[in-house]
Amino acid sequence: MSMAAIGMIAGMALGFAGYFGGFGAFLLVAALGAVGFVVGRFLEGDWELGDFFRTRGDRRR
Repeated sequence: MSMAAIGMIAGMALGFAGYFGGFGAFLLVAALGAVGFVVGRFLEGDWELGDFFRTRGDRRR
């Protein structure tokens, strides 16, 4: 599935949540979408947990 199609689906989900559930539901769906994105990146191997906990001096260049 292309990134444009995934973005469209995410936008539609946020739109429905905002329309039917109000602003609170919109924020909840957006936050859960962000969490799902991060978990997906971890599972694909694009990110590692250590990337978020290294100090500035320890980062690879």
